Amino acid sequence: MSLVLYRKYRPQSFQRIIGQEHIVQTLTNSILNNSIAHAYLFCGPRGSGKTTIARLFGKAINCPNREKFEPCNKCPSCLEFSAGRAMDLIEIDAASHRGVEDIRELREGARFVPVSAKYKVFIIDECHQLSKDATNALLKTLEEPPSHVIFILATTEMHKMIPTIISRCQRHDFKRLQVSDIVKKLEYIVDQEGIKIEKPALSVIALNARGSFRDAESLLDECHSFSGKTALIKAKDVESLLGIIEVGQIAKFVDLLLSKNTKEALLFINALMDGGVDLQEFAKDLVYYLRQAMISKISPELLKPETTGFGQEEILKLKSQSESFSEKGVVQMIEIFIDAENKLKYSSLPQLPLELAVLDSILGSFPPKEE
Repeated sequence: MSLVLYRKYRPQSFQRIIGQEHIVQTLTNSILNNSIAHAYLFCGPRGSGKTTIARLFGKAINCPNREKFEPCNKCPSCLEFSAGRAMDLIEIDAASHRGVEDIRELREGARFVPVSAKYKVFIIDECHQLSKDATNALLKTLEEPPSHVIFILATTEMHKMIPTIISRCQRHDFKRLQVSDIVKKLEYIVDQEGIKIEKPALSVIALNARGSFRDAESLLDECHSFSGKTALIKAKDVESLLGIIEVGQIAKFVDLLLSKNTKEALLFINALMDGGVDLQEFAKDLVYYLRQAMISKISPELLKPETTGFGQEEILKLKSQSESFSEKGVVQMIEIFIDAENKLKYSSLPQLPLELAVLDSILGSFPPKEE
């Protein structure tokens, strides 16, 4: 059975990490200077590389043959860490092991020296989901940890972490990955795998990954399977497979709103519904598009293909449309469609929140451009 792409191309060295260079520099310097902390806190969006870097760091500090800070990836220790079967690498998912008994077992296990490595590495994923009692039990361990133990806590919701835990860890904030970072990683994968795919198709995948490498690699895997392994993957194929509406279609819809063409705008929504388009995804893409229009009003030079995922022609169209908005108007329209997107989850008539948003933006809250 072949590995899925996100597992096959999980970085096994620090030089393969993309988008989190500030964290890589700090961690590699600590390895070079032999100043390893006893506890780390990795916080940031899902799919940004927290667990990957945690495993890589654990492998590097335990590699007996590393070159400067890079693990050799050849010794028994590295091979075991890479395969996820190292006895001294303990990963805990706090979402399903959140009780105080789970943390007590962890504390008991931490007392014993490593089986074969220098450090016993505990990675606790989604640690904000630990119960109050479990958090207090973990806090006691972090206060006086054994010298052979390294804790790496990972969370997507930093605001739920208690200050006493944060104060006992070396904190690292992961950035949300840019479209250009994701495209760079995808280009490497398609080159290694010999996948035939258009550059615009990679941009579509990266844009819809919402800042997550893992999601982007899973989408690429899905598209590769869909193409039959040999055919050229085009942007339209990706949009069709993922139920994504083209940027040009979103621009057309925005034109209808700007021209206050209520009838055609409502017909547009219902045509999407009849065509099987996911209206919630359409609402997300529309909000993203309107956000770019807002940015264009403030500073047009910020709109670039590598940051937006749009082609040059699409950016020119967006800039042209943004000139028809007042700053207040585009902000109000964004708020209207964000509200519609949230209501779509619970509406008995899927298209109704969007229809009401159209009426609200055209007939009510959307003012004409100020002269």
